[in-house]
Amino acid sequence: MYILLLGNRCYQVPNTPRRVMVDVAVIGAGQTKYGNHPLGLKAMWAEAATNAFNSVDKNFEANLVDEAFIGSVAFGGAQLGNTAAILTEHSGMKGCSVRRVENACASSGFALRDAMMAIKSGEADIVVAGGIEKMNDLSAERKRYWLGVSGDTEWERLAGLTFPGTYALMARRHFHEYGSNHDDLVNISVKNHMHGFENEFAHIRKEVSFEKAASGFMVADPLTLYDCCPTSDGASCVILAADHVVREFTDDPIWLKGSGAGSDHLALHDRHSITQMSATQKAVAQAYKSSGVSARDIDLAEVHDCFTIAELMATEDLGFANRGEGGLFARQGRGRRNEGDVAINPSGGLKSKGHPLGATGTGQAVEVFKQLKGTVESARQIRDAEIGLTHNVGGSGATCAVHIFGRDR
Repeated sequence: MYILLLGNRCYQVPNTPRRVMVDVAVIGAGQTKYGNHPLGLKAMWAEAATNAFNSVDKNFEANLVDEAFIGSVAFGGAQLGNTAAILTEHSGMKGCSVRRVENACASSGFALRDAMMAIKSGEADIVVAGGIEKMNDLSAERKRYWLGVSGDTEWERLAGLTFPGTYALMARRHFHEYGSNHDDLVNISVKNHMHGFENEFAHIRKEVSFEKAASGFMVADPLTLYDCCPTSDGASCVILAADHVVREFTDDPIWLKGSGAGSDHLALHDRHSITQMSATQKAVAQAYKSSGVSARDIDLAEVHDCFTIAELMATEDLGFANRGEGGLFARQGRGRRNEGDVAINPSGGLKSKGHPLGATGTGQAVEVFKQLKGTVESARQIRDAEIGLTHNVGGSGATCAVHIFGRDR
């Protein structure tokens, strides 16, 4: 009990126990195959959620979930309202607190962050984070419309600027400032197709030669078809648990060691630079600080390569390469699986695995979870992987969420 003085009056106030922040672990993760999925939204989500539930080692039931956060752009407008509620009722989580999270392509990266915060606050013990997008049941014209909704409507979309055009501007400026070139981007494309070839969940499972990737159909100069990710259907789901209940479900959890998020101007012309993303820099600085690790400690990273130039810039923003040396990093093969400094996009990334907008962030977490658990296909396994990072960007970089996972708490 303590005394609170307000004006002329005294009040006796009971001591309130200080809430202790808890650690958060991933106990399960699953997804659908990405690509042209035959199922609708409800069945796709049910498939991803079931795969996640089944990946938990023991004692898990869907009705144990306290909260659920599902990222989605609601591409095509099929289910703009109450998206999360209609999905969770089809996966055994009926009745729990649910909400849709929208932050463009970073929607489920932020859903994952919200889920982590719900547990850290002490309000929930078991929380689901996921994402979903159904993109390939629209006409090409409608797809182009919905792909553009995450840009600045007034200054970019109405002026005719597309996302390939936006990232082409970034590429040209990086070439100008740092001497990088299109061959650097080709090396990224070849690497990610090589990584994704063995991934059973990948949208595009084919290796591509340097010559073929270098001579692809021009989309937005200098970006060709092989610099651009596909439009994909898909869903992903991750299950988080508070430290005091983790052992009820697994003896081998993967710990969510750190998280960070940031934002920036939506329109390119308002940014201080278009060859770096300050939202990523803010997010990763926070994630490194909260986890107690640095770029040198990361064994694998799933980065947001919606276009190859995005991966090149991410390697710099995340600290894997010095400023202006992302092209050199790619040329030297320093992001190749089990060959370089850090395995960049061992899943194949958005370029090969695919990019179902709302599902991408938690889909990255699924890959890192499986890599750290040692349960991916043997040909793709990163040797002795202990720490992984996910980097999920919204649109052309207005939002970003970064998470760091580890085998040790």
